[in-house]
Amino acid sequence: MLERVPRRWKWFAAFSLITLVLDQLTKLWARHGLPVDSRGIGKSVAVIENFFDWRLSYNTGSAFGLFSSVTGARIFLTIVGVVALGAIAWMVHKGKNDQRRLMVGLGLVGGGAIGNVIDRVAFGKVTDFVVWKWYSHEWPTFNVADAALCVGVGLLFLDLGKQAKEEKARQDAEKATEKAKPSEKKKKK
Repeated sequence: MLERVPRRWKWFAAFSLITLVLDQLTKLWARHGLPVDSRGIGKSVAVIENFFDWRLSYNTGSAFGLFSSVTGARIFLTIVGVVALGAIAWMVHKGKNDQRRLMVGLGLVGGGAIGNVIDRVAFGKVTDFVVWKWYSHEWPTFNVADAALCVGVGLLFLDLGKQAKEEKARQDAEKATEKAKPSEKKKKK
């Protein structure tokens, strides 16, 4: 039965599933394994001093804390996540089996979106725990789903660039063929 599933769906499903499982397992670990103070606020655990910490936090917004103070963000972002998954499934359906980078990117985006939608529906907020920093400057706390979304979108842009180059090369080849045709006619006369 798996032989009949198009290769693009296999790539997409594999990366979505890997992303989703890693995301949910690491969030479970963060919720139960990272230290919090008496008020429930996460305490930093240095992984690489001044560069990388673990610290439990919860985000009612989207990736990197965007929309966290917006009323109705949970419902809005859940709907956006579900609509995005529909769009992703359509893109996989329309894609080609040789577009591996596109399918991996869509899988990462899909798995990340599902992971954060699960958190929003189950807990009303997304579990974040990765802190990147440069000494006292900290970037917004994030999770595996957020990282997968960013990498996946990057792969989508790379694939778009590759497709644009291939299309330009095809058009240039067609133009060269068209230019060669009239000179062939002259030779035949």
